[in-house]
Amino acid sequence: MGGGRRVDAGAREYRSGMFRLEGYLAWEAEVAAAERDAARFVERFGWLSAGQRELVREAYQAQRLEFAEGVVDRAARRSRRVAEFYRRRCLSICTRWAGVCAAVVAATALLAVLPALLRG
Repeated sequence: MGGGRRVDAGAREYRSGMFRLEGYLAWEAEVAAAERDAARFVERFGWLSAGQRELVREAYQAQRLEFAEGVVDRAARRSRRVAEFYRRRCLSICTRWAGVCAAVVAATALLAVLPALLRG
């Protein structure tokens, strides 16, 4: 029996690691896109000195990444709220079903014993 728990824990750990890797890769792609877009943006300002273009590029990239981080944070908070809602909902449904099952078992037991009680 204990082996199944270890497999489940291993599978959860594997999925968790894959989600972390996916998040890391997605963020790195966002950083690369921000760098690329910042470089394209700053190309429009050929009259700026190299130092000024670098400052504009850095500011653009920082703002873009700050925005992306906000999007990710809001999505994560929403995801946690939705997961918590469904956890509570599932617990509520499971509790009701447990009550229904207990009532059915009790009624079945009563119906099984009732003829003997009436006879006797």
